[in-house]
Amino acid sequence: MHELGPDFVGPAAEPRPSEPCGPESAASDWPSVRQWRKETRAALIARRVGISAQDRAARSERIEQGLRATLPSPSGLSIGLYWPFRGEFDARSLLTELRGSGARLALPVVVEKARPLQFRVWSPGERMIRGVWNIPVPAEGEIVDPDVLIAPLVGFDQAGYRLGYGGGFYDRTIASRSTKPRVIGVGFELARLATIHPQAHDVAMDIIVTEGGVWPSTERP
Repeated sequence: MHELGPDFVGPAAEPRPSEPCGPESAASDWPSVRQWRKETRAALIARRVGISAQDRAARSERIEQGLRATLPSPSGLSIGLYWPFRGEFDARSLLTELRGSGARLALPVVVEKARPLQFRVWSPGERMIRGVWNIPVPAEGEIVDPDVLIAPLVGFDQAGYRLGYGGGFYDRTIASRSTKPRVIGVGFELARLATIHPQAHDVAMDIIVTEGGVWPSTERP
């Protein structure tokens, strides 16, 4: 998507990620973790893309229900969403509904490698151009810092850490904010991992929504 890193690879032939050689040593060995993430990322994308249309619709409906229950009152709220890529859950129709209740929607734009994302206000029907990997982005629009950030998950773990596409854009974006947005990770349950072996630069999600439910069931303090 908009955050693809230089080591991004397509789906592996056999979606069975292997673990690093021991969680403790791997967690302190970034090259090993990076290679493990690369292989795991490819395997998880393959599994996600392979979901049947009927199964995807059923899973997506449950995710949408979870998001509806999780999102705060939309009046005056700025929500950063994403343009779906390679089988990701598509939140656009749900979030577009919220515009009628006063929410402002914004899409991410990569402005420079290894820099935070720029979020531009977006409404359906506005002019789009092709961004990184030909993903549509707003051609123009006001730049905003979203109050709520909906982040797509390639993978996620029990501690709420997110496996993305390898570019680190979301982590940089969140870390660059003086006031941290409420970050909601969204993905399918098949993306759940025991751990992503989080590093110092990884930022945990506040909430994760899958077809299996909302984690945590109550908001973090």
